Amino acid sequence: MPVIQIDHSRVAPSILPADVPKLSDDECLARLVHAVEAPDPERLDEVAALIGRLAVAIE
Repeated sequence: MPVIQIDHSRVAPSILPADVPKLSDDECLARLVHAVEAPDPERLDEVAALIGRLAVAIE
């Protein structure tokens, strides 16, 4: 099997949406809980972004 060299010095682009603030997993989950407890159609984009942010953390 050939040895494959990987250049770890290059930073990969983030797969997180740029509009999601930097939050800890706990902060993100708390915001998601609040958004689900008090549904507001105006916040659907935020809810989707928070779910996406948590899905990335789980992977």
